[in-house]
Amino acid sequence: MTNKTLLEQLNWRYATKKMDAAKSVPQEKLDTIIEAIRLSPTSSGTQPFELLVVTNPELRSEISKAASDQSPITDGSHLLVFAAWDNYTEARIDEVAKLNVEKRGDLPLIGQYYGNLKASYVPRDAEVNYAHAARQAYIALGITMVAAAEQEVDCTPMEGFDPSKVDEILGLKERGLRSVVLLPLGYRDPTGDWLLNMPKVRKSRKTMVTQID
Repeated sequence: MTNKTLLEQLNWRYATKKMDAAKSVPQEKLDTIIEAIRLSPTSSGTQPFELLVVTNPELRSEISKAASDQSPITDGSHLLVFAAWDNYTEARIDEVAKLNVEKRGDLPLIGQYYGNLKASYVPRDAEVNYAHAARQAYIALGITMVAAAEQEVDCTPMEGFDPSKVDEILGLKERGLRSVVLLPLGYRDPTGDWLLNMPKVRKSRKTMVTQID
């Protein structure tokens, strides 16, 4: 790794369109990226999603077919699948509360806080709860892409896939999960990626940012 600044790393990264199938992300770099995902913030610390790290070639080939045959899925060395809870349940929230008690002690505030959370979340429509959980997965996705850039690992975020087919391929429904977004990891192919040498295109700060004093 070079000693790039954060902004240099973000300028270096791009949505890699063609990955070098001969190169694999080292385990140490993968572990760092996964740990960044684990440390990502989520609403009320619920972490209402799971991460599947898919390296099996046959499964990745099946998933690629459900994603318009996007080549990074099969050419990258690892496919990260962010799968959100399909609903908030008392049991799931109780498990979060239990983790808090184990780390912070049996404080009355913890029981009260997560009790209020159950009263608010559990009665809601399952689709509303899934959408909320999916947004938490997207927070982690953003941190994942920054972590990958810091490790000089390429990645390509993908929403262009059939979630129901991916859920079926990975058996997610039975686990109370729904696929949200895919993120292949690997290394850019400098000879085959048409986007590699293109200038980065972003709106200007003046266009995007309004400062209110």
